[in-house]
Amino acid sequence: MPTEGYLDTRGKQYLAIGICNRRSRKFPLEELYKDPNSPGLRVCREDLDQLDPWREPPRTPEQIALRYPRPDEVLS
Repeated sequence: MPTEGYLDTRGKQYLAIGICNRRSRKFPLEELYKDPNSPGLRVCREDLDQLDPWREPPRTPEQIALRYPRPDEVLS
């Protein structure tokens, strides 16, 4: 959880500060993640959404064929 004012970035991989796109709060750059539903957003752990399955492409339909198809017969 960041404190107001100074952010300690010692010992971090990047010496940079980023801003959460949802709360507009400062965080070390390592603590910001790409939002799975909106890839352009960098958000903190608290604002990270779960991936919405409705945004994924639909499954491809299966090609199912009968082994011994019978022709249609006229019923009289």
